[in-house]
Amino acid sequence: MNWLDIIGWSGSALLVWSLLQTRVLRLRALNLVGSLVLIGYNAALGVWPGVGLNVVIAIINVWYLRRMLATRHDERTYEVVEVGTGDGFLDHTLRVHAADIARFNPDFRWAGADPDRSAFLVVRADEVVGVVLVNGAGGDVARVELDYVTQRFRDFTPGEFVYRRSSLFTDRGYRRVLTPPGMVAPYYDRLGFRREGDSYALDLPPVSPGAGAGVRPSD
Repeated sequence: MNWLDIIGWSGSALLVWSLLQTRVLRLRALNLVGSLVLIGYNAALGVWPGVGLNVVIAIINVWYLRRMLATRHDERTYEVVEVGTGDGFLDHTLRVHAADIARFNPDFRWAGADPDRSAFLVVRADEVVGVVLVNGAGGDVARVELDYVTQRFRDFTPGEFVYRRSSLFTDRGYRRVLTPPGMVAPYYDRLGFRREGDSYALDLPPVSPGAGAGVRPSD
């Protein structure tokens, strides 16, 4: 096997590997790299239909990647929807993703409906991309019991729309947010949180009336 064959097999392996990814951003990125490798491989062999095919694939991947990266912090793309802690769809979401939730939140235990707790779904159009469950029994401190992002969107930070771009905490009188201890691969340092032991803390500034956006309560 010569070096050109190794390049061709490597590009093909990247394409196959990309299709096994559950994270949509990683899938597109790996698929793009694989298609670029195969463009060079097919061009070296003079296989022009293969070049044309992979050029089209690369263009499609670039278009989707630009779109995803351009909207990852866009308030018009993601919305925070409040639901009741006894909501059937919330129970369904937690049940469907129970195994994955346990991987990243091993200490999480859901007890069902509770008046001291609030539940929020982060959605993109009609797709749930995250769940945040908050215990407000501590007065002006909101204790996050669960902050979960679905596998497809784990390369993004939809949690920022809960903590930084809405007034769902300050409107309820909270002045401080504490994240759950023991969470695997936390991302809070990117959102202005500071480390406190096994948790992260965020002090919330006062929000003027009408400043909140992006939160829609359930009916």
